Amino acid sequence: MISFTSKDFAQRMERAVAQAAEAGLRGLLVTPGPDLTYFTGYRPTAITERLTMLVLDADHDPRLIVPLLERPDAAESAGAAAVTISAWADGTDPYPAAARLLDPTGRYAISDSAWAMHLLGLQQVLPGASYASMTETMPMLRAVKDADEVDRLAAAAAAADAAYREIIGIRFAGRTERAVGAELAHLLQEHGHSQVDFTVVGSGPNGANPHHEMGDRVIRDGDMVVLDFGGLKDGYGSDTTRTVHVGPPTPVEKEVFEVVRQAQQAAFEAVRPGVPCQEIDRAARRVIDEAGYAERFIHRTGHGIGLTTHEPPYIVEGEKQTLMPGMCFSIEPGIYLPGRFGVRIEDIVTVTDDGGRRLNNTSHDLQIVA
Repeated sequence: MISFTSKDFAQRMERAVAQAAEAGLRGLLVTPGPDLTYFTGYRPTAITERLTMLVLDADHDPRLIVPLLERPDAAESAGAAAVTISAWADGTDPYPAAARLLDPTGRYAISDSAWAMHLLGLQQVLPGASYASMTETMPMLRAVKDADEVDRLAAAAAAADAAYREIIGIRFAGRTERAVGAELAHLLQEHGHSQVDFTVVGSGPNGANPHHEMGDRVIRDGDMVVLDFGGLKDGYGSDTTRTVHVGPPTPVEKEVFEVVRQAQQAAFEAVRPGVPCQEIDRAARRVIDEAGYAERFIHRTGHGIGLTTHEPPYIVEGEKQTLMPGMCFSIEPGIYLPGRFGVRIEDIVTVTDDGGRRLNNTSHDLQIVA
């Protein structure tokens, strides 16, 4: 359970109801996943087929319907959120009970993580109501972090940085990517991560696949190695990438690395309130394009981070949402040369009142490892 105060939860729910009204919605239907944790602190121990749903609208206090057998846990975990809890029992139909909490002709945003069977069940008992994706209608719902959330993200980033500082002290040559990845995952846990979501270890030609993760390839002297790793610490995400080299790099490898380093820096320097997200992507891409590697930068420049490691805002062409203080996202340009190697550098950045602040603080220099 993530510990926030009743004031935190109340403010979040009030903001959400106001945003829903601005989007022309009656309210929000929040199901288990990061949205429910954000509003109530409640994270069911097991997400099952049993209906659990928080209903938020302007005309009622927050209401949470849960399975009867999970009511004690819900009451304990969501106690600080000041929600009214009702329950339905196994052997009964939960949808009429849930329907009583809704406007029969209302339009609601519903969590993207909602089960299709629950949405279909609500549609059957309330044919006059309608529903829309939370991300589609309210994409910035969790995008602006409060000070406590930024502190948690900073602590997660610092833990990931500590893991990186240790991993570059081990021997890479002669070990498999899987072995290095397992050690990296262990270090994340040693530094306080409760959950490791991914450990990309892309050596040599595997580094040209941005989501390679790790395999049985033996790392060799002369390899460029992409290390991208992260997970959850105290409920909030980390995600950082550094590219290292086993032994001295070639002139081409140094050139590509320097282009990526400059692109990452240019994108960071573009961060400030009021700037559209796509401008951060453009700043990074401009550097890479001018160096002649436009076709080798094959993904967006970044993504938001918070209770999950990928969430809005997305730093990509076409995203005109403007940056606001408290938004937190990755900046991670890369160049990928198929059959040869890849380079990526990634930091988590938060928007401040007058610019941006990096939450990851390990060196951007090309680190030489053994």
